[in-house]
Amino acid sequence: MFEKEMVMNGYNTIANDYYTHRDLNKFNEELEKISTLLPGGGRVLDVGCGAGIPTAKYLIKKGLKVTGIDISDKMLEMAKKNVPEGEFINKDMLHIDFSDNSFDGIISVYALFHVPKEEHLKVFQSFYRILKPNGILLINTGISESEGVSNFFGVPMFWSNNTPEKTLDYIKESNFSIIFDGVLRRGGEYQYWIIAKK
Repeated sequence: MFEKEMVMNGYNTIANDYYTHRDLNKFNEELEKISTLLPGGGRVLDVGCGAGIPTAKYLIKKGLKVTGIDISDKMLEMAKKNVPEGEFINKDMLHIDFSDNSFDGIISVYALFHVPKEEHLKVFQSFYRILKPNGILLINTGISESEGVSNFFGVPMFWSNNTPEKTLDYIKESNFSIIFDGVLRRGGEYQYWIIAKK
């Protein structure tokens, strides 16, 4: 799948540059909210974990156990150095093979829009499967429907978004209950955010 190769090669190339320019505190409010909804010492899956900062690092400091998955070896290498207490695995969110009811929480932020939009429902259904009953999901994605390739830190990068309405429909179709949904401005960018419960 050329999209996956593009995303993987892109992040392998730009990993250091990307993190140098990224605001690593822009969604601390959402991470704080999620950490209050999860059981103490609970297991969280960080999907599209990147270099482990901020999500894995923040949640581990809150006493949670974090497993991060990403398709970029370079990002995972950085994550292992940045967050030695976490577990980081090369895995594609389209092929998640964890057991049913494995995690208390799943967080996938700034990642879903690298997966073809027609696959998003499949992703949410697998998130539902591997979450424990009452498990919490946090995702974000773009604010309008689009698909294409653009220059990102000097490399071609694939993007794919459904409308917020379609994303919300998919989450509901996957049997989640909605705790929060809305467009939020974080770090100067607008994204559509959902917090949901199994």
